[in-house]
Amino acid sequence: MIHPPQGTQPEPTDGQPSPAGGGARPAHIQPQPPGTQPPARWRPRLHWELLLCGLRGHELVGTDAAELRPQDEIFAREDPAGTRWYRCLRCDSWLALPGPAHPTRDQPPDRAEIELPLRGKPLRDKIVLRAIAIDRAFHFFVLGAFGVLVLLFAADRRTLQPTFLKVVADLQGGVVASQAHATHGLLHEIDNAFTTSSSHLHLLGAVLLCYAAIEGVEAVGLWYQRRWAEYLTFLVTASLLPFEIYEIINRTTPFKILAFIINVAVVVYLLLAKRLFGLRGGTAADAAQDEIDQGWGALERSAPRASAR
Repeated sequence: MIHPPQGTQPEPTDGQPSPAGGGARPAHIQPQPPGTQPPARWRPRLHWELLLCGLRGHELVGTDAAELRPQDEIFAREDPAGTRWYRCLRCDSWLALPGPAHPTRDQPPDRAEIELPLRGKPLRDKIVLRAIAIDRAFHFFVLGAFGVLVLLFAADRRTLQPTFLKVVADLQGGVVASQAHATHGLLHEIDNAFTTSSSHLHLLGAVLLCYAAIEGVEAVGLWYQRRWAEYLTFLVTASLLPFEIYEIINRTTPFKILAFIINVAVVVYLLLAKRLFGLRGGTAADAAQDEIDQGWGALERSAPRASAR
């Protein structure tokens, strides 16, 4: 049960006069403590801190200290009953834990010794950029494998042609005719590959390998959250959207539609959330937002008041 501090009266409900005869309670004053009522409207929000803490565990400091100091109250406190409360530096959860049976240090580390975990917008950006990096790494391996196969095929396609055609014809339940060419289907596509000039195949293999290399560079840069990688990913992805639209119009498949949606989401995220090309304040506004969510100042602003001793 929550009790009001001594010397104060509980707030009356809407439309009811206060005990002191001060008239009706102002409409903007909450009749109940914050967090005990449903919001006026539901606003879904993904808490990245809770997601990461659920996967990795909480970031607690001072659990191995023999005693706590007043300056440690921002992340570790001890109540009058002797129970210790530790604050997760990532998600702000407070956990009640027993004191260490065998402490390894006298006091918690000073702030300069503590490496704060990411939280807020910086944490969200890291998770999203690494998800995009994994997608680009997948493209790197697939395109690289296709490029190598095309070059190997171009180098020895005359030897492979009879085997390829016979296997495909057997799978389709048909017979390979040495004089005629298929006019549609998978057999037609493979027949085109065998009749395409070697220079075209070499060019296709080189293009696939170059594109794979670009995707690999994007993946590495995004994984380490480099600004140049965000610009490179935006430019490459945006330049390919018209070709993806053309492919969807001519031959629609669920995979093409899904890939198009993902790439559009990547472009929009990089342009708006990462403020590329100076949009929404650019790098300066991005750094200012990071200052709000990250650092000891952010922890101090969201910390509860120090307990009375």
